[in-house]
Amino acid sequence: MRTFLIVLFILLFTALVVGLYLQMSLTDEKTGNLLIGGSLVIGFFVWMPLFLYHRSKKRNMKDYLLTKENLDKMRKKGQEKF
Repeated sequence: MRTFLIVLFILLFTALVVGLYLQMSLTDEKTGNLLIGGSLVIGFFVWMPLFLYHRSKKRNMKDYLLTKENLDKMRKKGQEKF
């Protein structure tokens, strides 16, 4: 999964750079806009969700929620400082 994400990121970045080059060279502005738009759409709707899933796969989401136990832990840590 990690290798797939890296390869996809490199491909998206390359498509973005090529699209910007084509747009700036004024020879094929329509294709440049298509490459820029396509790479951004795929980046936001394919790469980003896969990346977020990959990063949070092995984490316990209960540690990040404000439950009564976590609030009590935070209060104890705050009182220990004073």
